[in-house]
Amino acid sequence: MMKYIIYGIVGLAVFGLLMQLFRNTIGFLTQLFVAAIVGLALFGLFYYFILGGRNKSSDAKKYKQAVRQSKSKYTHHQQTPNVKHSQPASLKKKSKKRPAHLRVIDGNKSKRKKAGF
Repeated sequence: MMKYIIYGIVGLAVFGLLMQLFRNTIGFLTQLFVAAIVGLALFGLFYYFILGGRNKSSDAKKYKQAVRQSKSKYTHHQQTPNVKHSQPASLKKKSKKRPAHLRVIDGNKSKRKKAGF
């Protein structure tokens, strides 16, 4: 029974919209345009004040801060090369250094000893 009442209300609404579209097209389109503008404005205000004001999680803040620190630490500005005439480049020993920002983290050593590794 309730289903038929809802169908009737929706049908009358569609009929009313179609009648208004055919009788007063400019007024109908103007009303639709104004309603869309007001709806977008209300949504924008709601989003800005309610959803935009939320505090971001502390993990996200910490991550962004770590990224900023890492970028500032490991960005190298181009420097003028120092010219040393003491030894040719081919005779110099090439040292294999690990990058400073990469390090080995030793995990559970006790578990590895028990497993026989």
